[in-house]
Amino acid sequence: MKIAIINGPNLNLLGNRENEIYGSQSFESYFQQLQSKYNHIEFSYFQSNVEGEIINELQRVGNEFHGIILNPGGYTHTSVAIGDTLAAISAKVIEVHISNIFEREEFRKLSYVSAKAKGVISGLGLRGYELALQYFIE
Repeated sequence: MKIAIINGPNLNLLGNRENEIYGSQSFESYFQQLQSKYNHIEFSYFQSNVEGEIINELQRVGNEFHGIILNPGGYTHTSVAIGDTLAAISAKVIEVHISNIFEREEFRKLSYVSAKAKGVISGLGLRGYELALQYFIE
């Protein structure tokens, strides 16, 4: 099974950024834990602060991987283009957010991605990635 994890802007700062919202663990450390625990899965990991690079990566893996775990970060609320890309690929996508976007600022309650995703996990910290992975395993 091939699973891609794609993270959007500022998620490279996890562990150093607003720990009260995002926690103190870096994503790289968390990703290593996932790889060790699920060593039978072929993972691809990609992070970018650039919208077009995220779209390129979605297109690259979107018809070859079994599933995609996508945290579009701030692009969730602004990128029609990422939503359009999800509609154009065959892989199922689970949208993940570390924080609960529905208890934050009003503008964060709008997602241009959710309607094109198979499901959304929001507010469960980094554990949301593993829960999305469980969906694909089952």
